[in-house]
Amino acid sequence: MTINLDKLSLKELKDLKNKIDITIASYEERKLNEARELVQAQLKELGFKLEDLLEKSPKRKGKGTSVPPKYAHPENPELTWAGRGRKPTWVVDHLERGKSLDDLLIKT
Repeated sequence: MTINLDKLSLKELKDLKNKIDITIASYEERKLNEARELVQAQLKELGFKLEDLLEKSPKRKGKGTSVPPKYAHPENPELTWAGRGRKPTWVVDHLERGKSLDDLLIKT
């Protein structure tokens, strides 16, 4: 099937695009359902359910472990940061003022 897109009006092109988008979405959903059914059939053959597979997934190591704070806010020592992950706004503000991260180190 060949469609001469140059001869279609803007409305016809938009309608065609909408139909294509719907068709693609339903295709992807169909394929996902087929894959899900295939996996469930294989699991059933082995005597398992999908839930069995998901429940026994290993937990990530290190999740929830606490790291002692390395930096503290100069005016409010209750605001601390371990130096990992995203910098708190007070650290970013400090650095943007041209100051050093060393200024915020907690002295032990």
